[in-house]
Amino acid sequence: MIIYLLVALMFFIGLYGIIAKKNIIKIIVGMNIVGYAVNLFFILLGYKWNGIAPIITKDMPAAQFVERAVDPLPQALVLTSIVIDLGFAAFLAALAIRLYEKYRTFDTDKIRRLKG
Repeated sequence: MIIYLLVALMFFIGLYGIIAKKNIIKIIVGMNIVGYAVNLFFILLGYKWNGIAPIITKDMPAAQFVERAVDPLPQALVLTSIVIDLGFAAFLAALAIRLYEKYRTFDTDKIRRLKG
């Protein structure tokens, strides 16, 4: 149970970084932390103590396999999510670079005040 609370804490730390910070780089880091927390939560949903890989062998009884096998679906979803998060982070970094080239600042309040 404590691990789920730590994942929730990680999620809310990232959410705080997105909402409260004014620096674009800190907002991007907050978004990445939120993505990591969601991925970790999905992995924890499919985890079992003393679990085995979901590979059926001839010497393993079916009841033992169903009881001890780890769910592979969250793992596959997280692999897809990691790739999407990486592309999203690269897009946000490119956007931050372009904003810096145009406005010479990463501060969102200053960017809102500038015209051009």
